[in-house]
Amino acid sequence: MPYVIQTNHLTKTIGGKEIVKDVGLHVKKGEIYGFLGPNGAGKTTVMKMILNLWKPTRGSIELFGENLTPKSYGVLKRIGSIIEFPCFYERLTGRENLELHCEYMGYHHPGSVEGALEMLELLPDAGRPVKEYSLGMKERLGIARAVLCRPELLVLDEPTNGLDPAGMKHVRKLLRNLCSEYGMTVMASSHILSEIESIADTVGILHRGELVQEVGMQMLEEMNTACIEVRVTDTKGAAFILSDKCGMNNFKIMKEGNIRIYDPEATVQETARVLAAHRIEVTAIGKKAETLEDYFLKITGEADRTCGN
Repeated sequence: MPYVIQTNHLTKTIGGKEIVKDVGLHVKKGEIYGFLGPNGAGKTTVMKMILNLWKPTRGSIELFGENLTPKSYGVLKRIGSIIEFPCFYERLTGRENLELHCEYMGYHHPGSVEGALEMLELLPDAGRPVKEYSLGMKERLGIARAVLCRPELLVLDEPTNGLDPAGMKHVRKLLRNLCSEYGMTVMASSHILSEIESIADTVGILHRGELVQEVGMQMLEEMNTACIEVRVTDTKGAAFILSDKCGMNNFKIMKEGNIRIYDPEATVQETARVLAAHRIEVTAIGKKAETLEDYFLKITGEADRTCGN
C-alpha cells in the first residue's frame, strides 16, 4: 500500500462555514508526519475525521489502503490516538485505566501495561488515582494508553501539551524510537514548529482549513535558503542603499529592524562596509539559515504580516 493515510478532497462544513477544505494528506508507512498549523487551522477537525469521530461533509479517507466507512472497526483497532485532551476515569489509578483500555480493546499481552508505564516514566505513580495527576502526567498517561496495544498508526493531537522541556524531549525521543524500532507510523499535530522540525520526516502545513504544502524535511533542507540578516537602526535608509547603491532586489524587511538579504552574491563583509559608508548604523549582521518557522511564514503569507513590510 502506498500510504497509511490518504485523504481526497476532505472537507468539513459546520454551521455553513467550511472548517476544512479539499485536504489531501499522504502519510507514508513508518514515518513521522508533522501536521502543522496555528490554533484554529483545522488540524483537530481533520484528525477527528481520520478517526471516524466526525463524518466528512465531502471527500474520502483511506486508512491502510481501505476506504474508511462507519463500520471500519477492524481498521480503527490498528490505531492509537489522542485527540485534544485525554480523558480518564479519575478515581481509578493510572494502571487501572490502562488495564481497562486493554480489556475493551481485547488486547491481552503480559507486561504491556507495565511496559507502557515505564516507557512514559509513570511507574512510580501508577498506583495513584488519576485525579491526583498533574496536567503533564495526564498527557503522558494519554500517550501510554495510545501506544499500549502496539498500534500500527499513532494519531496524536498536540502530544506535548502540558509537558515541561524535559517531558517534551522524552516524548520526541519516544516517537522516534517507536518508528525506528517498532515500525509505527506517527501523525502528530502541533502549532509549535520547532517541536516538529526536530523529529518529522514529512510536514503538512494547514492554514485556514487548507493544506498549503506537503514536503519532506530532507527536501526542505536541500532547498533551504541561506541569507544574510542585518539589524539596523534605519530600515528604510538601509533598504534604499541596498537597492540603489548595491543593486540588490532580493531582500525582505523583517520586524525589529532586521533585513534579510537573499542575494547569493552578497557577503557579510561587503554589506556591512557599504551600509557603514553611507552612515547606516549596523547593530548586528551574520549568516542565517531558514528554519521551518521561516518557511511556514513564507508560504502562508504570514511573514508579511509580522514584518511590517
